Amino acid sequence: MSDLTFEQMLEESFKTIHNGEVVEGTVIDVKPDEIILNIGYKADGIISRSEYTNEPNVDLTTIVSVGDSMTAKVLKVNDGEGQVLLTYKRLAAEKGNERLREAFENKEVLKAPVTQILGGGLSVVVEEARVFIPASLVSDTYEKDLSKYQGQEIEFVISEFNPRRNRIIGDRRQLLVAEKAEKQKEIFANLHAGDTVEGVVKNITDFGAFIDLGGVDGLLHISEMSWGRVDNPKKLFHVGETVKVLVKDVHDTKIALSLKFPETNPWLHAAEDYAVGNVVTGEVARMTDFGAFVELVPGVDALLHVSQISRAHVEKPADVLKVGQEITAKVVDLNEEEKKISLSMKALEPAAEEAKEEVAEAE
Repeated sequence: MSDLTFEQMLEESFKTIHNGEVVEGTVIDVKPDEIILNIGYKADGIISRSEYTNEPNVDLTTIVSVGDSMTAKVLKVNDGEGQVLLTYKRLAAEKGNERLREAFENKEVLKAPVTQILGGGLSVVVEEARVFIPASLVSDTYEKDLSKYQGQEIEFVISEFNPRRNRIIGDRRQLLVAEKAEKQKEIFANLHAGDTVEGVVKNITDFGAFIDLGGVDGLLHISEMSWGRVDNPKKLFHVGETVKVLVKDVHDTKIALSLKFPETNPWLHAAEDYAVGNVVTGEVARMTDFGAFVELVPGVDALLHVSQISRAHVEKPADVLKVGQEITAKVVDLNEEEKKISLSMKALEPAAEEAKEEVAEAE
C-alpha cells in the first residue's frame, strides 16, 4: 500500500504547469472584470479584464459564457493567493504578430477598425496585435484632426515589423497614393481635348480656379472663364461648386479647361450682328487718349475713335465719356478675321446744315 497521503495523491493527479505555458481550460465562472477557468490544475486559472482585451471597461459577461473553451497563457503559476494568473490577449497578440509578419513579408493589404486616436497617429488591432499608423501615413493629404477615424475600418499595409522593439508600423498613405495614381491613369486615358466634363471647384486663386475632375485637377485660367473680361475669379465661383467645363488641352499631367464653348462664341454671328451700317449699343469699358473701347456683348469690344465721338471737337474721350456709360453708335468697319469693329457716334449726329435747318424750323 502506498505511503502517500490522500492530499499527496490528489495533488499528483493534477498536471504540472509552468510560467509561459499555453493551457486549455473551460470557463466555470464569469464576472464583469474577470474570467475563471478550470485548467485541470489544482488551482483555477484567472483571466482579468486587462489580460483579456485592450478595450477598457468592457463587461466580460457580455462576451464570455460559462462552459466556453478557451486557450490562454500562464503568466504566474501562483499569484500569492493560490490562483494561476492567465492571459488571453497576449497569446492572441503573439498569434496576431505572426499574422502581421506574414502580411509584412507578403505586402498584404489588411483591414481593421481604429481602436484609439493617439497624439501622433492611429492605433488599430489585428487579432489582438496592435499596429500604429503615424499621422503622416494616415492620408495622402495633411489632416490635423484624426478624430473622424475613431471606430472606422481602414485598409493599410505593414511598412515596418519589429515586435521586439514594439514597432509595428502601418501605412495607409501608400494605398491612397497608388489608388489615386490608378484613377488618374484611367481618367487621362479617357480624357481628350474637346470633351465636356463635370467637376467640382477645389481651389480659387487670382489667376484661375482648380477643378477636381474626379481624381485629377484641371486649371480653369481666368482668361478662359468667359468670352468677356473677368477681374476676380472669386466673384464667379465658390469652392465646392459643380461646374461643366470644356477640356481645352491635355499635356502630360496638366489639364487646361475652359468655359468658352465654341457654340457660345459671340463672334459666330458677327457678320449679321455687327454689319457695317448697323446701329448698336454698348458700355464704355475702358478709355485711352485715342479713343474708347466699348463692350457690345461679353467678348466683343469695339473701338470708338476720339475723332468719331462727336462732330464737335473732342480733345480726349474722358472729356465727354465715362467708364460704364451706355452709348449708341453706328458700325463703320468690321474685320472678322482680326476681330476688330470700329464705331462712330458722330455718324448718328445730324450734319451741320441739317442742324441749322432744324433750328430755323423751330424758330
